[in-house]
Amino acid sequence: MLAEQRRAKLLELIRQRRFASLPDLVKALDVSESTVRRDLEALEEQGVARRIHGGALYCGTNPKLPHFESRQPAEWVEKRAIARRAVELIDDGDTVLLDGGSTTYEVARLLLGRPLHVVTNSLPVANLFAADTNSDLVLIGGNICPRSGVAQGPYADRMLGAIRVRRTILSVAGVSGEGFFNNNLLLVETERAMMRAADDVTVVADHSKFGRQSLGHLCPLGDVTRVIADDGLPPVWQKKLQAAGVVLTLAPAAAEPLADRQTHANGSPA
Repeated sequence: MLAEQRRAKLLELIRQRRFASLPDLVKALDVSESTVRRDLEALEEQGVARRIHGGALYCGTNPKLPHFESRQPAEWVEKRAIARRAVELIDDGDTVLLDGGSTTYEVARLLLGRPLHVVTNSLPVANLFAADTNSDLVLIGGNICPRSGVAQGPYADRMLGAIRVRRTILSVAGVSGEGFFNNNLLLVETERAMMRAADDVTVVADHSKFGRQSLGHLCPLGDVTRVIADDGLPPVWQKKLQAAGVVLTLAPAAAEPLADRQTHANGSPA
C-alpha cells in the first residue's frame, strides 16, 4: 500500500471512530507501530488529526477561508513557540475563550485532548474541538466573516455579555504605542466583549506585529493582563510593555523541535 493510500485509510478510521487507539490502528492497517506513528505525525501536520496519549483524535477539515489560510503559515515557528508557552498557563478544568487568529489557532491545537471548557467565535477552532470528547465546547454565534470564519457583530457581543471565563486569549493584527489593533471594526467590538468576559486577558503576538497599526484600535497596552511574544521581540518593545504594567513572556522560537522548523521551511505548516 502506498503511503498516501495508507494515510487516507488511517484518517478514515480516525474519522469514523473520532478517537482511535494506537494498537487498534496498527492492527487495522497491518503495519508496524513506528509506521503508524509517522503517518499520524504527517496527519497532524496537515491539521486533520491530533496525537494524544494512547492514540489519535479526529480534528476534521476546515472550510476554505482565504484570509485564515494565508495568515496561518506566516511566522509559523514563532507562533508555535508562543502557543506552547500559552498552554502552560491553562489548567485542566479551566474555561478558556479563544478568538479566531492564526496564533490562537495554534494554541487551540495544543489544547486538544485536555479536559477544558472552550468558548470560541472561530469556526476553525470550533471544528478542532467538535470531535474532542474530553472538552466542552461553546460556539459564539453572530455574523460570520467569510474570509476568516469568525463570528462577530452585535449577536456575538450579546452572547459574550452573558458568560464569564477564566482566560481570554486573543490574536491581534498590530501593536503600537497606542495599544493593540485589529483589521476589522466589528471584530474589535467583539474582542472587547471577550475581554470583559474574562478574569485574565492574554494577547499572543509574534514580533512582526509590533510597531504597526491596523484599522481598529482594540485597547491601550495596559488593558491586557499579559502578552506572550517570541524572543525576536526588540528590547524597546519589551520595555514599553513592562512599563505599561503588562506581564511579558518571551517564547524562544529557536527551542522549537527541529522537525517543526524543517516542516515550516518546506512550506507545510502543521
